Amino acid sequence: MAFLALSDIRKNYGPQTVVHKFDLAVERGEFISFLGPSGCGKTTTLRMVAGFEVPTAGSIKIDGKEITRLHPNKRNVGMVFQSYALFPNMTVAENVAFGLKIAKKSAAEVKSRVEEMLNIVKLPHLAGRYPYQLSGGQQQRVALARAIAIKPQVLLLDEPLSALDAKIRVSLREEIRSLQRSLGITTIYVTHDQEEALSMSDRIVVMSEGRAEQIGTPFEIYNNPTTRFVASFVGTLNVLKGQALDPASGLMRVDGQEIVSAKPLPAAAGAECSVALRPEVATIGHPSIAVADGKNRMIGTIEEVSFLGSVVRIRVRFQENAIKLDVFNNPNAAPPERGAEVAVSFAREDVLVLEGGHA
Repeated sequence: MAFLALSDIRKNYGPQTVVHKFDLAVERGEFISFLGPSGCGKTTTLRMVAGFEVPTAGSIKIDGKEITRLHPNKRNVGMVFQSYALFPNMTVAENVAFGLKIAKKSAAEVKSRVEEMLNIVKLPHLAGRYPYQLSGGQQQRVALARAIAIKPQVLLLDEPLSALDAKIRVSLREEIRSLQRSLGITTIYVTHDQEEALSMSDRIVVMSEGRAEQIGTPFEIYNNPTTRFVASFVGTLNVLKGQALDPASGLMRVDGQEIVSAKPLPAAAGAECSVALRPEVATIGHPSIAVADGKNRMIGTIEEVSFLGSVVRIRVRFQENAIKLDVFNNPNAAPPERGAEVAVSFAREDVLVLEGGHA
């Protein structure tokens, strides 16, 4: 039985449904990310687990106990907000101690637990400071310490790093993941940042318009997207539009050149269809050099070369279609030049055939 179970959850605001028939089973100690654009329902779903929103329909259980309509203070759940939500008139130590005092823990237990939490988040030297005397990263560490001090069954984080600069975000997400693993806390993390979700999660729930589009591991979500939305939202995507020739065998024509996918095409013979490629799966070579048997090969012209540090992104134009592909920067070799004719090759298995035909 799942440790945290959301069954057939729905949330309406008047006539508008913002979460549709949402189902999720989370194992004890698992780290789950809700990933999606603004307005997709991810924070609303999180708030229903926290008790700040009541589902219109459905059930939420933690460790087999029904909590769907329990008040937030009756649930053993810790929450970290995007805005930190620290009490400005309390010191760091007092903020961390707040939930413990509400739970009527003894003074000795509160003191010991606060010291333990501040050591875990590496802030024992700031116990006497007030929130305004802390950096954004330090404030978020205090908020995290306060949330886990009560030993919650489930930890909820609502875009906790979005207000921080890039380097601090990377450092803190590593700390959060390490802390979560060491404590074994079942965690739900809301983010619109795909890099955060891919790097931190055991599984990702990709959401769109109040629905779970796909649930899977980061590897599955990125490499095997099941819908056009997931494929386009997670990572960079190239779309090749053409005409289906033999849909059952995956054969299609793109700008006068034939390519084959490993999966059947969702279109009738002669109909328009589209497939997709990730930038990193394609390679370029000289048009006169043959490729391995079974690989797709298209001839095109280099339209743009962008230096991105460790990666060089190249855009190759065929006719109506163009794709971007990534190659590692080689400081001992000059990047290809614009206008050069090249052969682009990619495996049949790397051609993504997505639901709905047009990607």
